[in-house]
Amino acid sequence: MSSSALVDWELAGRTARRLTGPGPETTREEAAAVVAELHRASATAVAHVEGLTGLRPVEGGPVPEVAVVDRPGWIDANTAGMAALLDPLAGALLERSESRPGPLATAIGSRATGVQAGGLLAFLSSRVLGQYEVFGTGGRLLLVAPNIVDAERRLGVDPSDFRLWVCLHEVTHQLQFTAFPWLQDHLEAQITEFVQATDLSPDALRDRMADLVRGISDAVRGGDDDAGSQGLMALVRDPAQRAVLDRVTAVMSLVEGHAEFVMDGVGPDVVPSVRTLRKRFAQRRKGRGPLDRVLRRLLGLEQKMKQYADGRTFVGGVVDRVGMDGFNRVWSGPETLPLVEELTDPARWVERVHGRPAVPA
Repeated sequence: MSSSALVDWELAGRTARRLTGPGPETTREEAAAVVAELHRASATAVAHVEGLTGLRPVEGGPVPEVAVVDRPGWIDANTAGMAALLDPLAGALLERSESRPGPLATAIGSRATGVQAGGLLAFLSSRVLGQYEVFGTGGRLLLVAPNIVDAERRLGVDPSDFRLWVCLHEVTHQLQFTAFPWLQDHLEAQITEFVQATDLSPDALRDRMADLVRGISDAVRGGDDDAGSQGLMALVRDPAQRAVLDRVTAVMSLVEGHAEFVMDGVGPDVVPSVRTLRKRFAQRRKGRGPLDRVLRRLLGLEQKMKQYADGRTFVGGVVDRVGMDGFNRVWSGPETLPLVEELTDPARWVERVHGRPAVPA
């Protein structure tokens, strides 16, 4: 059983490509120059990231591919990735279902969700700057050229500095998963555990959807309802699933916070305008208008921003106390990954993992 029984991914891709805009205007020569510079910047970023973190890819591992793509290219990659990620969940739900829908009902339902998924992908395709693919095709670093150009123009920053800065973030993700292959295995194991704890009856799903709608309505009115800020994650109420999501949130906060730490930690010697970039980019993440903020609530992107902040607090706090080598103990295995409650209290992680009180350097 595949997730195509629940979501028509081909239709999702077509819908997203139809809805997404082409990006900023550039000449053919300008576009080619952007692509070439992003390839150079991603190669340059590797040495800086490895030098700052002290990490190296495992010997004999696959050499990551760097792909500079446009918005349709990002959409194609992510329809494949989302399908691969959701296949286990879809298969488990369909296998457990006491009554299977007929072919017509399945086709209608999958097409409806395909259109919805396409709308979400279209929204994201104009905002994502880069991404290291963990699922789906796997092992590729994607840089979305039109979005990077659009962002640097809107922010009014130095293009070369901004492109290298973005690459530092994404190359850090690449290094995390190539230096520690167990990290992907761990995330896949968490997804399996999540599936095993899934028990979505029609009544339960309807109740949870009602909660989400209330949260989105609050977002429209400008409120700060917690369910609205969590978006689709608010549908999960089972304690076992919540425990899994806490572990996944901690991992994703770690990898995002680590990348944020690195992209700022290289300093002005590498990226001369790094302080200006950080200040202006922080404003960009707040959203562009009421509709943008509502969509961010629906997709859980507000929660994503909290992951960046908590993860950055954790990494910086640990490095302050035990240095980069001491921080790198976090990559030893699942047992040394931070707990959710340790993200905002890095001293607790230091005491648990290093076995001694954490004293800032």
